[in-house]
Amino acid sequence: MSAVSNGSFRLFRVLGITVFLHWSWFIVAAWQLDQRSGVYPSLLWAGLEYLGLFLIVLLHEFGHALGCRQVGGQAREILLWPLGGVAFVSPPNRPGPVLWSIAAGPLVNVALIPVFHVAGMLVSGGSYAEMDSSLLQLIDRLALINTVVLIFNLLPIYPLDGGQILRSLLWFVIGESRSLMVASVIGLLGGVAIIGLALWLQSIWIGIMALFAIFQSWRGLQGSRLLSRYERAPRHTHVACPSCGGRPIRGDFWTCASCQQAFDPFEHHGRCPHCGVRYTGFNCADCRTPHAYEEWEAGAAHPPQGRA
Repeated sequence: MSAVSNGSFRLFRVLGITVFLHWSWFIVAAWQLDQRSGVYPSLLWAGLEYLGLFLIVLLHEFGHALGCRQVGGQAREILLWPLGGVAFVSPPNRPGPVLWSIAAGPLVNVALIPVFHVAGMLVSGGSYAEMDSSLLQLIDRLALINTVVLIFNLLPIYPLDGGQILRSLLWFVIGESRSLMVASVIGLLGGVAIIGLALWLQSIWIGIMALFAIFQSWRGLQGSRLLSRYERAPRHTHVACPSCGGRPIRGDFWTCASCQQAFDPFEHHGRCPHCGVRYTGFNCADCRTPHAYEEWEAGAAHPPQGRA
């Protein structure tokens, strides 16, 4: 991901994770503040509510990122935009790690429920009546927002967390490609239902989110077809991933960075047959772990004893 080229800029970096903010966030923020005028005694409280919403979203996305790292995956970037946030995570390509990486996000919202409850109890006993009243209203609103974010994300609609959790659970039973296909079909149906809800409530934001879910579900359906082809493709027998034991598919599915020609690196011992450039290592398509070509050859002779 290149967040800057996508119209975003860097906010900060913490725990090795860089947080980006999309420029459109400011436009929507101004519109939301205008809509919230009159809800609080001061517009400042409305601004704090909007910032609090994205703090909740940010903590949710950090849950995904840190959960992914906990299972051995990679997570380096988070993007905040008007529809929420996206944690760019790459867990090991197995149902268990993927499930934990996704579930870790909603678990953050679950953990925030008692935090808001305790904060409300502390503020309700304050001595500055007007300020305490606005602060208590803010805490109550953020507690409600956190609950809505939790419930909405757990809807079994791909690519929401609930849809991806469903997909991960199905992955244990029916495999990677079929689980993605089922989750994507459910996501398409759910997106259509949410459009109906948006029309009934006359909510443009719900409609936009429904269209986003439909688009992502359609992409997931196309991806499931590619995965199905990948699962049926012939495999090399003389090389294997030292980490997971997966054998790479046979065929010209790699593109040489030098001459832009497609080739099979495992057929030509890591060397491009078109320009002669030799590549020292390749990522496993199954577990995404990088290994030198010599390690791939050794992996076939000494396969791993098991998977974590």
